[in-house]
Amino acid sequence: MPALICGSLAFDTITTFPGRFAEQILPEQVHILNVSFLVPTLRREWGGCAGNIAYNLQALGGQPVILAALGVDGGEYLARVQGWGADTSLIYRDAELHTAQCHITTDRDNNQITAFHPGAMSHAHHMAVPDKGQRNDLAIGIISPDGRDAMWAHAHQMAKAGVPFIFDPGQQLPQFNGDEHREILGLARWVAVNDYEARMLQERTGETPAQMSQRNNIDGVVVTLAEQGCELWIDGQRTEVPGIKAAEVLDPTGCGDAFRAALLFGLERGWSLRRCAELGNHIGAVKVAERGPQNHRFDGALLAMTQG
Repeated sequence: MPALICGSLAFDTITTFPGRFAEQILPEQVHILNVSFLVPTLRREWGGCAGNIAYNLQALGGQPVILAALGVDGGEYLARVQGWGADTSLIYRDAELHTAQCHITTDRDNNQITAFHPGAMSHAHHMAVPDKGQRNDLAIGIISPDGRDAMWAHAHQMAKAGVPFIFDPGQQLPQFNGDEHREILGLARWVAVNDYEARMLQERTGETPAQMSQRNNIDGVVVTLAEQGCELWIDGQRTEVPGIKAAEVLDPTGCGDAFRAALLFGLERGWSLRRCAELGNHIGAVKVAERGPQNHRFDGALLAMTQG
């Protein structure tokens, strides 16, 4: 059954800094920070969390329904997504603003500095999650980084429509205070964050991942740990799922989104959270070996993991 993906559609400008950020930034001088990084390579890629998640979910054999916003320059992106066969009926087209733009610089240790211009994404709340009377086939959903108003509205609309969803605040986590996070946590079925975001979410809410996982409505909290894999928190108990070694490490952009597509794919089919995470770790290893968030392909061995 279809999965509703709420999040951003964006154009990614991706550059690589051959050195280390840590060697260029002096901790004692951050209050007067003025740095410049020479980036010999530059690529423009299709991106945005909703687009990346949908790309991976479609490739796995899922049915993504994208709820997102595109700007006046988004026609080619819309055609691309339609070419996958994804449902684009809930994509909002802004008549004035440009599509969101993300500028990402990655250093040799795969640390990233990102600048993001929201553009049309800031109007994503103009599209609403369908209620049961409009469509009743949505089996699962995800609230991924998007305009603040859209994330707030869509989380409440999804809960009202009875669609179980993953809360994936990502880089938009700082946009919500502790009370607001606790309210959304009270609506979600699952939570997915990386280790940095987990610490920030804990600071905002006063709840550890273990405590979040003990909420009556939460079936699991997933904390990704980059190449180390991830940890799962279910009913206060921690389970470690080891990472998968990539053939090579070229670009981490979009790895988290690929992992979340695996969560959607498996959870919609009733898999255990561990099995979902194992698939996600494999997909992440495939993605990191390819430049850009939507250029990798899955081989038969990986797709065999989706069967049964």
